[in-house]
Amino acid sequence: MQSRWVLLWLGLLAISCRSQEDSAAGGGQDPAGPDAGAAAEEEEDPFYKVPVNQLAAAVSNFGYNLYRQQSSRTPDANVLLSPFSVATALSGLSLGAGPRTEGLISRALYYDTLEPAEVHGTYKQLLAGLAAPAKGLKSASRLVLERRLRLKIGFVNELDASYGNRPRVLLGNRQDLQEMNSWVQKQTGGKVARFLSEMPSGVSILLLGAAYFKGQWATKFNPRLTGQQDFHLDEGRAVRVPVMSDPQAILRYGFDSELDCKIAQLPLTGGVSAMFFLPQSVTQNMTLIEESLTAEFVHDIDKQLKAVHATLSVPRLRLASDTALAGTLRDMRLQALFGTPDFSKIAAKPIKLTHVQHKVVLDLNEDGAGASAPAIEAARLNFPIEYRLDRPFLFVLRDNETGALLMIGKILDPRSP
Repeated sequence: MQSRWVLLWLGLLAISCRSQEDSAAGGGQDPAGPDAGAAAEEEEDPFYKVPVNQLAAAVSNFGYNLYRQQSSRTPDANVLLSPFSVATALSGLSLGAGPRTEGLISRALYYDTLEPAEVHGTYKQLLAGLAAPAKGLKSASRLVLERRLRLKIGFVNELDASYGNRPRVLLGNRQDLQEMNSWVQKQTGGKVARFLSEMPSGVSILLLGAAYFKGQWATKFNPRLTGQQDFHLDEGRAVRVPVMSDPQAILRYGFDSELDCKIAQLPLTGGVSAMFFLPQSVTQNMTLIEESLTAEFVHDIDKQLKAVHATLSVPRLRLASDTALAGTLRDMRLQALFGTPDFSKIAAKPIKLTHVQHKVVLDLNEDGAGASAPAIEAARLNFPIEYRLDRPFLFVLRDNETGALLMIGKILDPRSP
């Protein structure tokens, strides 16, 4: 797998100061020498020698691609996705596909980048690891099929064995909507309610993906320090939103000069971390950051960020998103799934993908595991570091052990439901 070398400067410095530092460091070269980065790239990262991590990287790359496509379709609105739930449903669907259709899905999920292995067996391990209660993620994925379809038992058993759920065949009556909403609500611990307000018409195959994330910070925020502060929507408009503050935070931090953004990573319980990408300007186009996001890129950043003391401000986030993703998947060169695909392993009757429904709820408030900062050796720099999420930003929720992308969002307005 390829990875991108990113040079990070600690601290928010003026351009002139950065230029002086570049000169002192030999024109911005890596202090280890001009060939050190290339040599590091040639050496395989041991992180990716673990099969479940390889699979997580592939599925995450699908997720970053899904996010990019959806963001481009809604450039002026928040985006909140849990791509893992969609990838899980899509991966399960591939079990019922003939060779050509299976290959199409495998390429979309980046399975063609993996060493030959039992992908679905490894996926079962990944699902089990991410389902640990401490991680705070409740995810639901399911295939819903057209009414009174006769399913092949081999497909049903294989899907159940690898992904832990059985497909739902519609009855064609009111019970369909009630059963689907009840199933999602149960799978997400009651947090994702009313997944659908009505059953869509013309269902042949519906991919269902839902997720709820309730984060617990490794160090909780003091509620007494939470107050209304300005969030700048653009240069001329600001809104007041509840903002959590920590004047003595310890976070992992860096500045990416190529993307012109400040990056901070905050730990949550359960081995999950939140990585925030904050552009320098409130009006800065985020496309360059979005185009850079891959599993390998984020993993590289994770290795390079340094622990520092900082003044931290984060909007309290209680967000929900309900999105139809069929058009987005078509943009990802999966149009053939909506045409005349081969799903002959599912049923004898020709069927095709018609609907992709996705609903996500995110809850990040002051809650945390402890009142004091974790025992992390952090640098105290001569210049003050302030990290204030007071303008549009991107965030990534990531499982540290596997690198799996759990949620991703573009927050243009924290007030949006």
